[in-house]
Amino acid sequence: MFDKRFLEGMDWWLLLSLLLIMALGFVNLCSASSAAGYPFQWKQFQWYVVGLILMFCAMAFDYRKLAAYWVHIYVLTILMLLLVMFIGKSVSGSQRWISLGVINLQPSEFAKLLMVIVIGSFFAQEDKDQYGLMDLWKPLLLVLLPVILIVKQPDLGTGLLVLGIFASLVYYARLKWSSFIVILGLALAAFPLVWKFMKPYQRRRVEIFLNPESDPFGAGWHVLQSKIAVGSGQVIGKGFMKGTQAQLNFLPEVHTDFAFSIWSEEWGFIGAIILLGIYFFFLIRCLHIAQNAKDRFGSFLAFGITAMIFWQMLINVCMVLGLMPVVGIPLPLVSYGGSSVLTTLLGVGLIMNVRLRRSLFQRKEAGQPRLGYRDVNGRITG
Repeated sequence: MFDKRFLEGMDWWLLLSLLLIMALGFVNLCSASSAAGYPFQWKQFQWYVVGLILMFCAMAFDYRKLAAYWVHIYVLTILMLLLVMFIGKSVSGSQRWISLGVINLQPSEFAKLLMVIVIGSFFAQEDKDQYGLMDLWKPLLLVLLPVILIVKQPDLGTGLLVLGIFASLVYYARLKWSSFIVILGLALAAFPLVWKFMKPYQRRRVEIFLNPESDPFGAGWHVLQSKIAVGSGQVIGKGFMKGTQAQLNFLPEVHTDFAFSIWSEEWGFIGAIILLGIYFFFLIRCLHIAQNAKDRFGSFLAFGITAMIFWQMLINVCMVLGLMPVVGIPLPLVSYGGSSVLTTLLGVGLIMNVRLRRSLFQRKEAGQPRLGYRDVNGRITG
């Protein structure tokens, strides 16, 4: 039977900001679809509906049980990524998708969320005040295998994003300053080695990022047209479906990588600030839930998912502004993509789950009636 205490424990501001982002994303895809000549917005709407159903399903169980099955979740992640290597669908030279008939799913998107659960479980179980280098070799090994499999697809952007999520969780777990300095030094020293193993087109992206004007009609075209689109929006924008860069097909991939470019061109600086403001309000609500979680795993789970959404947003916006190389990271819930939408909404469902369980804990402390459930050790808790 439905319990009204779930409604009382819901973070309605978080839900409202989430729905606003989705609504603005749908509006933006209407314009992008007009430019691309395909109704992406209606397919995205279907993903929104499915994602919201999954989000509410993710709120309905005790999230702490996930920590007990982190090994199974990790094995599932590796198997999915290996499956792509053998039966994956290849598009534009990248083998990242598994075809399920009418839909294509991208396992690397789901791997980001699954790795948050795995690494969050590790830090929840290894409860320490601070972590040094010797404390991190186990979670680092856990992360490196899926990262290598993702980069092999090739999908360098998502691989680096998984490393960014891991770094965020390490920061949240409190890394010793001495260890941080050592890791930073090792990362800088490893750059020449990383450059050596990068594919030619990946190196070209970095070169274009540093100097897009070197090939304005070739590799630098995307970035230059994106910057023109953002800048031409000025203060209030050109108006809905009136962005010339997108509608005249100067700006490519307006429904995916460069969704923020078309938004900025049509709605201007004010529109961009509004969209980013809603994002940051949403992220602040997520961080509030992470900081106020009543158990260590819930705190790491909520923070890791928040970091996942934050890094995607930041990388995409910096990418279209020419502040970072183009690496194919979508803008959460605004860029077109079913796997990205489902992953994001599942993650938000888990964050809301942490919020709901905190509410139940609070009722227990106050001596109010509560829902009973078993923790990962089988004890009856609030």
